[in-house]
Amino acid sequence: TKLNLMQLTQFKNGLDSDIKFYQESLQNLKLAQTKFQDSSDCMSQMTQKDGSEVLVPLTGSMYVPGVIKDTEKVLVDVGTGYYVEKDIKGARDYFNRKVKFVTQNMERVQAIGSEKAKIRDMVMDIMQEKLQAQFANMPAAKK
Repeated sequence: TKLNLMQLTQFKNGLDSDIKFYQESLQNLKLAQTKFQDSSDCMSQMTQKDGSEVLVPLTGSMYVPGVIKDTEKVLVDVGTGYYVEKDIKGARDYFNRKVKFVTQNMERVQAIGSEKAKIRDMVMDIMQEKLQAQFANMPAAKK
């Protein structure tokens, strides 16, 4: 290549940053996928009857007692503070679509990350060759 070692190092560092970003994105997508899958599984396990007492989460660690009014309908968090009322089948379908969507995005991110890693490996090989060539061209006295 026509790039010198300094330029190759900078390029490799940029690739390292990109790879780290894609790995973090993949982890976040995996978390989202797990949450949607868990929510879908919960819809399959809804066996409560009208009038059953449950604990309703207010925060991640605070619950209040509540009573189920209608077991045929659930509120689904669709993001940014919006909730939609759906029947159990509709909620399950929604979560399954989300799992499929996130899985497809994970596959794309993983492919891009793998491609960046291959490019980084090639850059490192070229850097190694250039370093060896520089050492080979040094006068014997300086070695």
